[in-house]
Amino acid sequence: MKLPASNLLVRSLFLLASICIGVVAAYGSGVSGPWVVLGGVGGAVFAAIMFLVDISLRNLSIRRFSFGTVGLMIGLLCGWLVTQIPIFEPDWLENFSNFEETQVATQLMNLAIYLGFGFIGTMLALRSKREEFSLLIPYVRFRQDSLHEVPILLDSNIIIDGRIAQLCETGFIGGALIVPQFVLDELQRLADSKNDAKREPGKRGLEYLKDLQTDPDYDISIYDDPVAEEKTVDAKLTALGSQLNARILTNDTNLAKVARLKGVTVLSLHELATALKKNLSTGDQLEVHLVKEGKDAKQAVGYLSDGSMIVVNRAAEHIGTRQTVVVSSTTQTASGQLIFADIKG
Repeated sequence: MKLPASNLLVRSLFLLASICIGVVAAYGSGVSGPWVVLGGVGGAVFAAIMFLVDISLRNLSIRRFSFGTVGLMIGLLCGWLVTQIPIFEPDWLENFSNFEETQVATQLMNLAIYLGFGFIGTMLALRSKREEFSLLIPYVRFRQDSLHEVPILLDSNIIIDGRIAQLCETGFIGGALIVPQFVLDELQRLADSKNDAKREPGKRGLEYLKDLQTDPDYDISIYDDPVAEEKTVDAKLTALGSQLNARILTNDTNLAKVARLKGVTVLSLHELATALKKNLSTGDQLEVHLVKEGKDAKQAVGYLSDGSMIVVNRAAEHIGTRQTVVVSSTTQTASGQLIFADIKG
């Protein structure tokens, strides 16, 4: 994905500063000629290494970094305690013939202990949830992130749906939008399919995704780190949602059920649309455009703006017109609400 102009500016300034420092360091050491140029090259290499480190840490937030720092401090503290207890001093240190060798061996052993405990502490902290830190710091609870700060993982079907932009504009959802690489690969496979029914949705999804990326109003990124030990796209999406503590935006009912069973928050656009449908009761009046005949004689069928079907009795002769009807009864079906009505008057 294209980097913002601010990121490019910062990287350019850092590269220039590293080259200048390398040149000044080489010149200050008393060398001249090619060695000064070599100092500038060394500065550029140093900047390139830092760029690689920055790229490898692009998915590490400041919150996760702070967790890792706390874990590192705890690990180093445990390592220091171990090195201060005489009972842990190994007997093999007495085999060295002089004091200098014993000191070097002791320092190397202490360094290994610090590194080991520091690594374990950091990894345990990165795998821990923020609520678990309250066990380490009694009476202190970490503030819960606002829902608008929690990232959202996009499923392939929700990208193909194409209503993400309109949904974000309403302000009901917020946070960074993340498209996993395996979802992008699935869209690519659909777009390359020989089946027209699959190829067109795949192309449409890629076009929607391109429009979102080029629009500066949307914070969208590609997550390309591999998700291990998972084979299906739905399983990878659920695992990634748990790993990143993110929400999943989808229209897949089965994916929503499985993800919720595993403790992952799911935003279902289908469930949202169903919840926003108007609940009608007997006696309500509304206008409806009658479009076709019903199953029974003299019935006419129309549709509300939310897609609900309304069956109007004794209205076959009014097909093609807009009529005011009175609701007589409603029935809830698997596909939505089925409404029966009569023409007013």
